[in-house]
Amino acid sequence: VALGEQLLKYPMKKVAGEWQRISWDQAISEISEKMLQIREKYGPDSVYWLGSAKYSNEQAYLFRKFAAYWGTNNVDHQARICHSTTVAGVANSFGYGAMTNTFNDIRNSKSIIIIGGNPAEAHPVSMLHVLNGKENGAKMIVVDPRFTRTARHADEYVRIRPGADVGFIWGLVKIILDNGWEDKEFLNQRVWGIDEIRAEVEKWTPEEVERVSGIAPEQTLRVARTLAENRPGTLIWCMGLTQSTIGSSKTRAASILQLVLGNIGKTGGGANIFRGHDNVQGATDLGVSCETLPAYYGLEEGAWKHWCRVWGTEYDWMQKRFGSKELMERSGMPLSRWMDAVLEDPANIEQPNAVKAMTFWGHAANSITRGPDQLKAMATVELLCVIDPYPTQVAAMVPKEDNVYLLPAATTAELHGSVTNSSRNVQWRDKVVEPLFESKTDYEITYRFAKAFGFADEMFKTIEVNGNEPVAESILREINRGTWTIGYTAQNPERLKLHMQHQDKFDSITMQGREDPVKGDYYCLPWPAWGTPEQRHPGTPILYDTSKSVAEGGLPFRARWGVEHEGSNLLAEDSFTKGSEIRDGYPEGTIGMLDALGWSKDLTDKEKIIIIGVGTGTFRLDMLDLDEDTAADRLTELESKITEEIAQSDARETSHDVDEAWQNGSSDEGNDGPGNSKDNGEGGKKGAGGEADNSQQQRPVRARFPDYPPQAITAIHAYLAANPQDQPDSQDLSVAEQIRRVNWKTDLSGGIQRVMIAHGLAPYGNGKARAVVWNFPDRVPRHREPLYTVRRDLLPEYQTYEDRRMWRLPILYRSIQDVDYSQEFPMILTSGRLVEYEGGGDETRSNIWLAEFQQQMFVEVNTEDALRLGVVDDTFVWVATPIGRIRVKALVTPRVGPGTVFLPFHFAGMWMGEDISDRYPDGARPFVIGEATNTVQTYGYDIVTQMQETKATICRIEKG
Repeated sequence: VALGEQLLKYPMKKVAGEWQRISWDQAISEISEKMLQIREKYGPDSVYWLGSAKYSNEQAYLFRKFAAYWGTNNVDHQARICHSTTVAGVANSFGYGAMTNTFNDIRNSKSIIIIGGNPAEAHPVSMLHVLNGKENGAKMIVVDPRFTRTARHADEYVRIRPGADVGFIWGLVKIILDNGWEDKEFLNQRVWGIDEIRAEVEKWTPEEVERVSGIAPEQTLRVARTLAENRPGTLIWCMGLTQSTIGSSKTRAASILQLVLGNIGKTGGGANIFRGHDNVQGATDLGVSCETLPAYYGLEEGAWKHWCRVWGTEYDWMQKRFGSKELMERSGMPLSRWMDAVLEDPANIEQPNAVKAMTFWGHAANSITRGPDQLKAMATVELLCVIDPYPTQVAAMVPKEDNVYLLPAATTAELHGSVTNSSRNVQWRDKVVEPLFESKTDYEITYRFAKAFGFADEMFKTIEVNGNEPVAESILREINRGTWTIGYTAQNPERLKLHMQHQDKFDSITMQGREDPVKGDYYCLPWPAWGTPEQRHPGTPILYDTSKSVAEGGLPFRARWGVEHEGSNLLAEDSFTKGSEIRDGYPEGTIGMLDALGWSKDLTDKEKIIIIGVGTGTFRLDMLDLDEDTAADRLTELESKITEEIAQSDARETSHDVDEAWQNGSSDEGNDGPGNSKDNGEGGKKGAGGEADNSQQQRPVRARFPDYPPQAITAIHAYLAANPQDQPDSQDLSVAEQIRRVNWKTDLSGGIQRVMIAHGLAPYGNGKARAVVWNFPDRVPRHREPLYTVRRDLLPEYQTYEDRRMWRLPILYRSIQDVDYSQEFPMILTSGRLVEYEGGGDETRSNIWLAEFQQQMFVEVNTEDALRLGVVDDTFVWVATPIGRIRVKALVTPRVGPGTVFLPFHFAGMWMGEDISDRYPDGARPFVIGEATNTVQTYGYDIVTQMQETKATICRIEKG
């Protein structure tokens, strides 16, 4: 790919409709001048920064930081439209929104069920691990509307109606519960809210599953029995489950199925979620998102102050970069809706002005739905900039004659940095070749724009810059200083490089190092790797595994929702990790909790200095460089100074709320948006569980948590003292109270994490997984029909949501579904991947070897439908939807069922029957062109994350 002839070779701009070569200096100068003019006239939110899932971790982090210094949360990347519903659904079930086990661990599974995934084509290397599991005796079940190459290997193939996954999963859960096949001990000890699930699934008889999902009753029973009799089992899903208006409900239902079976936290079990390529996970973790800062810290004041401390930037300075404090703390507009951010009536947009400038930085426009609206938005913006190794579909699609720029970014083979795979392993990647032609690395392009915008000195004050190139290792060290929530703190460059140098010393199944110098480490330190690099945590290969100590990579479920909700205990009961000194559930760690347990004496003087600084707002970066001798000398002096400084200051830093917004499913709207449950790090009204009733709060803690050991009660007391239900958020706190509220997420010393792990505790507490998510629009997952459905008979029983406002924009649900399009468009359209191509296809369709294997775009049509419609194999047909039509070759096949058609999504260069490939710059046309599926994919977005619907819309087939 790095040597492809179709690479962009130098910067270009469009002048009177023609591409013209320009220099880098001219490009940066002109683009920055235009953007600064737009910023001055319309505000910082009028520039949209669309980033990439192909960034290194360091660039992903740098890009989110760059958007913050520009002054906007209108920043996003590919994960919004591939796995955002996974992150929201799984995080709100277990605590973290990521794959729980490892690829290698699949060979230990007794059963493998794949729902909405086709790894044989979409994740071919991952498929090898699946086949290893099958060779070891695992029963393999594939649930998919198509009989795919993956399904060919299955012991049981289940053809499902597109969009009907929740009904099928609930049918499985009902059978398991009705027969007493659930893991009762696991549910009692480690899961909250299962009784509401029992009530919800009661109606999902095998007959109702068949009516909604199209699956025969005997097959549903057979699948349920197979899963129950072959444990531990793994559940794998991909975008077939996630890309839906109820994607967050689908991923939660899948998670609940695994909880009911007791398959979480066990070797051979897990919710194994395959990401599309090598840094979708990392770019998500490092915050290229419109509702989080890096490491899933949200957008509340406390989260901003945390990152300002890490960056060495004054919070007040950062706040002034934004249009207002409200906009600074409000989620931006998601990439799936960027065209609405441009085209929507300004009166309906909850920011001062619409988006006027759009930057595609490593993102394919043809991977986004509603092609006609995208085309209109591209024509409307005042400035359009593409930064990419290839010109992408934008170059051919954009109708603008001027103010369009193409900047050549180096490929991933042309830079240093780390990447994170689906199973959370962080791997260092060295540069293979120097940037070709006139391309530049993302690091350098970011730095050049920061200089042109005037904030480079502030943004890079703690990052080493070599010439115009920020140093990847230095960026990673800054990442290590701030990402305490998910444990990216121990993976410094030295440890990652050491693993790459000694790959031969790791066991290929357990992934654990067998020999020095990596003995005991897990390969590539899967997060969370707790504490500082010096503490040498080995990483966590399997999340929520209580059979190991936390120091050895074990974990309970996360206590991220407080200790109780509406009078019900949210902490684990009689379940804890190996070696835990609290042999029951306990809340997340704070200084107050360490004090109450008598463990704060274990902190070093340096850790105490940093914690005092964080708690009182006097932290300075040079505290991180103190040696212990100096720290001991300064500690007494600092403690006396703190009291004096706070007394003289009217601006006391009392807000430490750390809302992990995306993982909480935050949809913005202040604190009241759908799915917004505040993860209050150091205080706040919702910290003790959100909505506990007052009468329950009056009862003694001992009565509310009977049978808990004394240390657990002490920890709960300390947590409730730091998170009182009746204290206004704005109430002033004493210095001591401020310090006691510093917690494991905001302690920049790592001391809280170190001490808790030394006592056998997980820094984030020991809670229950949630089967019921009170902060989502649907407390329990429900089947709702797609907005465009041919099954009008299932309405209104399974109708969608009411229209609403969220993410700064209005969003439509019922107003679309209430219109019957099914007579005109009687077939279901779904889409997916091919093994030959990746993503938008710009790189892979420009590879001559891959192009040879797959030379044209096509639509799969069932043989019965083809006969009825008079469609002949390998002839052109039109695929029409309510928003447009595309012309493609027909592939008549029984892979798809009657009434369903399938389109791959990697193509571009055609537009509704017209060849537009002559609009690419000279020499940049891919070898293969074709219609983009998303030209005709219709409106539809997940209620929690704004994931686009691409798996279940409607269409008709016309002879072409």
